[in-house]
Amino acid sequence: LDALDRRYLSMIARNFGGGPVGIETIAAGLSEPRDAIEDIIEPYLIQQGFIQRTPRGRVLTANAWRHLGLEAPKDLAQQQISLFQDE
Repeated sequence: LDALDRRYLSMIARNFGGGPVGIETIAAGLSEPRDAIEDIIEPYLIQQGFIQRTPRGRVLTANAWRHLGLEAPKDLAQQQISLFQDE
């Protein structure tokens, strides 16, 4: 991962508890255009299994928490299941 990928993951983990976080909030937090995030940063992170796009926003996966060396929320699995049911 490059520095921007790490900033993206760290911001969601530390500032938003792993998500869900909307793309506009992420763009503002990183001072990057929304299009750059969606077209350049996120495809690789999704491919590597670090984030998921849900109807409510972006969320970190257990892989992302491990990669960052941080402890994931205790109810991470249940949170991620419920995110996909809120459509």
